[in-house]
Amino acid sequence: MFRCVVFVALALSTLASYAADPIRLGLNYPSTGRYKEQGIAQARGALMAIEEINAAGGLLGRPLELLTANTASKPEKAVENVKHLAAQGASMLFGGSSSAVAIAAGKEAARQGLIYFGTLTYANETTDEEGQRYMFRETYNAWMAAKALAFYLNQSLAGKKVFYLTADYSWGHSTESSLRNFTNTKDENMHPGVLVPFPRPKQSDIENALTAAERSGADVLMMIQFGDDMATALNLAYRMGLKEKMTIVVPNLTLGMAKSAGAGVMEDVIGAVPWCWQVPYLYGFEKGKQFVERFAERFQKYPSSSAASAYSIVYEFKSAVERTGSLNSSKLITALENHTYTSVKDPQTWRDFDHQNLQSVYVVKGKQRARVLADKFNEDYFEVLLNIPGNTTAAKTYDEWVATRQAAGKPVRLQ
Repeated sequence: MFRCVVFVALALSTLASYAADPIRLGLNYPSTGRYKEQGIAQARGALMAIEEINAAGGLLGRPLELLTANTASKPEKAVENVKHLAAQGASMLFGGSSSAVAIAAGKEAARQGLIYFGTLTYANETTDEEGQRYMFRETYNAWMAAKALAFYLNQSLAGKKVFYLTADYSWGHSTESSLRNFTNTKDENMHPGVLVPFPRPKQSDIENALTAAERSGADVLMMIQFGDDMATALNLAYRMGLKEKMTIVVPNLTLGMAKSAGAGVMEDVIGAVPWCWQVPYLYGFEKGKQFVERFAERFQKYPSSSAASAYSIVYEFKSAVERTGSLNSSKLITALENHTYTSVKDPQTWRDFDHQNLQSVYVVKGKQRARVLADKFNEDYFEVLLNIPGNTTAAKTYDEWVATRQAAGKPVRLQ
């Protein structure tokens, strides 16, 4: 049976001051399963944004209300959630845990006439082959992460043999393809790999893949896993002694994943992130600092990129509504397209032709265990190695995007 949990981010005294009905936002996220840590972070980020907006007077004179539904990281569940959240009166939908979930949910949102902001959806297909008018991806994509990582790897690990340990679904495939392209490792005889079943791989599946990686004699292990699967794979690699034999790269990292893996296991692991809590302090982003500090005070932990994504989405929805004076999805889509804003990092832009969010990508390395544990929350996991601009370097060009759409038989204008 479907259950919809309502978070009303208002004190009773504030509620009494609102005469109008609330504007409802629907968060479609995993509160259980392998990606629950990323899901809970999204809920916290969204809730904090809503509380701040309501404390400042709401939106169009109305309070915001957060509806949530658990996807359990299952596309079919996410689709049913969209139907029920729409029936509950949601004006906008957002969330994600995998690209399959976000793509399926986004298509149903379009049928409902509602914008869907994708949070954790990294497969290129989300805004490429499967891109559509009502879907906006807030995070980076596999292409952008791979291009940023390649910029680092082609300098520091040039000429090394790479082994790919890849989750067998859309994000895994597009990430491996993008990395092979940008790191000149397309030759699968020279740079072999193994597909790991998805979802719910057995530990033996991962162990067999790691054994193949060890036997290959590779210098670099490209661990294309996410959530609890990544933490399991990384811990197994650590116990097998693979970290002493090869450099481990995790193309998509989050704070929650690093914590699940453990400080000792994360040492010297290379990865890409769309954001981490250290970024505002390194680059002087004041709004980002304020977000980190308020989140840390509220939850006694640092925000992850998942929390930052949901937080930013709520504020971007607010901005679009205020600029249009409307909750009409078509008007909001027009207002979002090519809109540039600054949230928790440097300026970001919702690109018009594919609805990909253009943004910087950060390449990071796991800090030494002692440095992690010296932090007050034991969460200072990442050293930022470099920052790659999304608008000029990391993202696909319009011509590259058009070629992808045409190859898939899709129109070159979102519908």
